Amino acid sequence: MGKRTGNRAFNPETIAPPQGPYTHGVEIPEGARITFLSGQVGVDANGTLPEDFRSQAENALANCLAILAHNGLGMADVVKITQFLVRREDIPAYREVRGAYLGAEKPGSTLLLVSGLVDPKMLIEIEMVAAKVPG
Repeated sequence: MGKRTGNRAFNPETIAPPQGPYTHGVEIPEGARITFLSGQVGVDANGTLPEDFRSQAENALANCLAILAHNGLGMADVVKITQFLVRREDIPAYREVRGAYLGAEKPGSTLLLVSGLVDPKMLIEIEMVAAKVPG
């Protein structure tokens, strides 16, 4: 049995299947580089915060992708994503935007509704953990 070169997603048969596009667990192989992304909010590259939720969600995910790319990583390397939304009514729009950015990838996931973020105009914050075996 050779050394695994990628992250292993799994869903134990002993618990209910995931309720959405995520995986219950992800195992990181020995020797992987691990990258932790700080929470990214909906500001664009110029520091502008749009007023609408969808644009903020797209910016937050684009910021995450830019950080991953800077470190030689992509969405396939994400093992955990944590999302903080301020308004429950934004969940359907977020699921659409998230689906466009994550595609078929299903990392471990937590979605929280919070009473607010550091700036009251901010509607979303996303943090990620990614891992990849060098080489």
